[in-house]
Amino acid sequence: MVTSNAFDDQATAVLVPIKDFRQAKNRLSGRLDAPARETLARTMAERVVKAAGNLSVHVVCNDQEVANWAQSVGAEVIWVRQDGLNPAITEAATQIKDQFVHMTIAHADLPHAESLGGIARANTVTIVPDRHRQGTNVLSLPTGTSFRFQYGSGSLYRHMSQARICKLDLKVVQIAQLQWDIDTPEDLDALQEIADPGCFS
Repeated sequence: MVTSNAFDDQATAVLVPIKDFRQAKNRLSGRLDAPARETLARTMAERVVKAAGNLSVHVVCNDQEVANWAQSVGAEVIWVRQDGLNPAITEAATQIKDQFVHMTIAHADLPHAESLGGIARANTVTIVPDRHRQGTNVLSLPTGTSFRFQYGSGSLYRHMSQARICKLDLKVVQIAQLQWDIDTPEDLDALQEIADPGCFS
């Protein structure tokens, strides 16, 4: 696990973007029906929120049901007007920049997430890639910079480039529990092959 003494728990905000649970994981529709996909999305999201531990966790959303769920699991809610991930995170980052010196953005579909602590480092962009080393599962960086979010296919390398453009230090770290995400039927199959009985409990 990555460790750092740069920040106390009150200095870093964890942002977890979540869209409508009922519309989540449509690419799994060939394997799971709508209620099962919704249950999976909620279960993984709750695990990610719990992984924030003592950090201040904020669910980024524009859906009332998601907002209600966030409050029920003890998270703050950041309402955004934008639907796309990059605009939504940009809007949320603007809202929290005067309250926190650093932010850690975690996807909500990390079924093995255990801890988001110790990732933030001063003046540093820290990236936990997906297991394919193409995407960005967790991204940690200072607030109030000109960093432009680049989520989407191949985001790891675009985020690395943004760190250099912003003249911030860069760390790409391998944290196995945070590198698993569930987007495709292949991801689901691979997860089921290694899952222990309590994986989604």
